[in-house]
Amino acid sequence: MEHHGARILALARRAERDRRRCESDGHASVADPEGRYLREGAGHAIWLYVEGRTGGRFVQFSPAEYDALEGAMNDWLACYARSRGVDLDPAFTLRTAAELLLETRNVHDVAEVLIDAPTRGSR
Repeated sequence: MEHHGARILALARRAERDRRRCESDGHASVADPEGRYLREGAGHAIWLYVEGRTGGRFVQFSPAEYDALEGAMNDWLACYARSRGVDLDPAFTLRTAAELLLETRNVHDVAEVLIDAPTRGSR
């Protein structure tokens, strides 16, 4: 379990730094041509959750670990949305994102579904 805690803490710290960086940028959108916010960020957070729920041993994340992991995912999704020109303060659940990832097998598809859903209502 300690292994997961350390990984979650590292992800949360990196996500906070990335979100501060993307929000401090004065432009309406921030470039992310390689999809780093998804591939190296949100995707890792979502997969760690999936791994803890479907791996060989069920992992019981503490409330603090779960919140940190979910917060990291949402920070990266906010940065990704901003890179697409969408201003969004996401509050998606890890479970929803994990279910989409297992269904689509692609973190970019997960982000598109999650990000497009709230923006569709504002069109």
